[in-house]
Amino acid sequence: MSLSMTRAERESFLAGVHVGVLGVAESDGNALAVPVWYAYEPGGEVRLVTGRSSRKGKLLAAAGRFSLCVQTETAPYRYVSVEGPVTSVEKSVMGRDERPLAHRYLGPEMGEMYLEATGGEEARDESILVKMRPERWYAVDYSKQFGSS
Repeated sequence: MSLSMTRAERESFLAGVHVGVLGVAESDGNALAVPVWYAYEPGGEVRLVTGRSSRKGKLLAAAGRFSLCVQTETAPYRYVSVEGPVTSVEKSVMGRDERPLAHRYLGPEMGEMYLEATGGEEARDESILVKMRPERWYAVDYSKQFGSS
């Protein structure tokens, strides 16, 4: 029995609300792996927001590609890992990029509290929106092993 996900299954899973682990190469051969909030719609690009001068932001600009792994936290485990090129780096916009991410992960009320606690719009002058087109996918659904998908 295959534990692989179909294209529709993997895209639907990636579109769900999961904290992702971003992986990006460093010039010295090491890699940075950090948790991130992200957004994805089936057939589209992975989108995340970070600071332009942050370690993540600098590495993403230099490497030009990254990977993202998302998973369930309880058994039977499921995960999707994608890797691909950065297709766009642009100044993020609060209403288009940051507010929807905060609401996605925390809900409207807590999301607004988070945005205010982290400095509001003024603190986001250096925030960037990074987009990646998934080229390589690796997806496993262990619930298929038990017939409970």
